[in-house]
Amino acid sequence: MTSTSDSKYGQLWERDELILALYLYCQIPFAQTKASNPEVKRLAQLLGRTPSSVARKLGNFGAFDPLLAQKGVSGLTHYSKADKVIWDAFYQRWDALVEESRRLLAFRNAQELPLAVEEAPVISQPIGPTVKPRVVMVRLRQAFFRRSVLSSYQNICCVCGIDLPQLLVASHIISWAANRETRTDPQNGLCLCALHDKAFDRGLLSVSSTFQIIASPILKSSKSNFTSITLTSFHQRPIHLPNRFPPKPEYLQWHLENVFQHSFQ
Repeated sequence: MTSTSDSKYGQLWERDELILALYLYCQIPFAQTKASNPEVKRLAQLLGRTPSSVARKLGNFGAFDPLLAQKGVSGLTHYSKADKVIWDAFYQRWDALVEESRRLLAFRNAQELPLAVEEAPVISQPIGPTVKPRVVMVRLRQAFFRRSVLSSYQNICCVCGIDLPQLLVASHIISWAANRETRTDPQNGLCLCALHDKAFDRGLLSVSSTFQIIASPILKSSKSNFTSITLTSFHQRPIHLPNRFPPKPEYLQWHLENVFQHSFQ
């Protein structure tokens, strides 16, 4: 493994450590990249580092995040050249990041540590028997996609703003079956509640390339007041935009052309 140094703090970071740091960075909100975060503490324990050191490294990655820059958030400026190398090597190559990170976690014999949450922690190794390695990787990619999307939208539905984790879904814009290359891409995701996820999946709702909600004419045929309040009323409203990984306009256009119900058929 090649060692790299953090120029400000004088600590050596291995390439493998940087990969795991980026893996965690993508899956927690930037505002939570703090030493007090249990996920940060878990990675620090695994790497034999302090939580503060890991939190600084996550902040360094924030300096390269394009959407954070658009929002005027600069991240930490005292990053190393190696940080940028890892960012460039894996940003937009999400399958590779997941596979390499899980290999490194297995190599380090990371064990799952229980948290008082429904999902398994990010920095953990799957335990128990596995039927096929391929099945395991599919599940890991799905978990990475879900956590990256939900954290980007700060765990609120981008249509209605509901913030109950039990009701939130990381919804694919281009469906899982339609394009293998976009399955793990967080920019192919929207954080939606269960109702709006189903409506989006069935083409009753869509989102324009300018991030405006579009309601299908089919909804107007419903005489239900509930339909009007929960679905039709959001027509032409903007979605709640994420802090990271904004949906790509070309992905949204695909949904409009291939899934959205433009009229009665």
